[in-house]
Amino acid sequence: MIGLAIAVVVILYLVFVYNGLVKARQIAEEAWSGIDVQLKRRADLIPNLIETVKGYAAHEKSTLEEVIAMRNRAQAVPAGDVEGRAQAEGALSQALGKLFALAEAYPDLKANENFAELQRSLETIEGEIQMSRRYYNGAARDLNVKVESFPSNLIANAFRFVKAGYFEITNEADRAVPQVKF
Repeated sequence: MIGLAIAVVVILYLVFVYNGLVKARQIAEEAWSGIDVQLKRRADLIPNLIETVKGYAAHEKSTLEEVIAMRNRAQAVPAGDVEGRAQAEGALSQALGKLFALAEAYPDLKANENFAELQRSLETIEGEIQMSRRYYNGAARDLNVKVESFPSNLIANAFRFVKAGYFEITNEADRAVPQVKF
C-alpha cells in the first residue's frame, strides 16, 4: 500500500512538473508573439514615414535606403530566430534614429503634421516593443530556469523542452546614439 502511495505521489509530481514546463513554454511563445505584433506594426509604419521624409529630404537618399534595407532585413528573419531578429531589429532601430536625427536638419519636415503623427506613432510602438521585450525575456527566464533546474531538468530533457533565447541587443554598435553629419 505504501509503495502504491509513493508511486501515485511520484506520478502526480511528474505531471505537475511537466504541466509547469508546458505552461512556461506557452507563456514564452505568447510573449514572443506580442513582440512580433509590435515589430510588425513598426515595420508597417516605416514605408509611410519614408515617403513623408522623401518629399523634404530627397538628397538624403542613403539614410532612407538604409532604413528600408534594415526593415527588409528584419522582416526576412525566420519567425523562431529570436537572436537573429534581435540583431536585425537593433540595426533597424539605429537606422530609424539616424532618420529622426536627419529630421532635425529640416524644420519644415519637423513641422509637417504627417511626419509628426508618424513619429509619435513610432515612439509609442517603440515603447510597446520595450515592454513586450521585457515581458518576453521574463517568460524566457522562467522557462530557462525550469529547463535547467533539478529535478525539472530531467523531465525537460526527457520531453525535449529547450531553453528560450533572450531578445536583446548583442552588438554594442547598435546601442550607440546615431550620429548624422552633413
